[in-house]
Amino acid sequence: MVDVNVWGSLSTCTDNQKVIQIEATTIRGLLRELVEKYPGAAPWVKRGISVSIDGEIIRDDWSKTLPDDAEIYLIPRMTSG
Repeated sequence: MVDVNVWGSLSTCTDNQKVIQIEATTIRGLLRELVEKYPGAAPWVKRGISVSIDGEIIRDDWSKTLPDDAEIYLIPRMTSG
């Protein structure tokens, strides 16, 4: 089980919780469990979410393992334009 920090808009889908607990060992599992536990988060995941693990932003490696006691943040995917 990992603690996951979520940004303000996404927290409206997580019962207004800023920190949620998710049972997952990889980013892919984290996102899958997020949507299963909080179905309202599905549109956000579909649009794109970046995951920050101990300050490193992961954008595309969903197989990355979530270290024990890591600081994990879900953030909106940033695009350049």
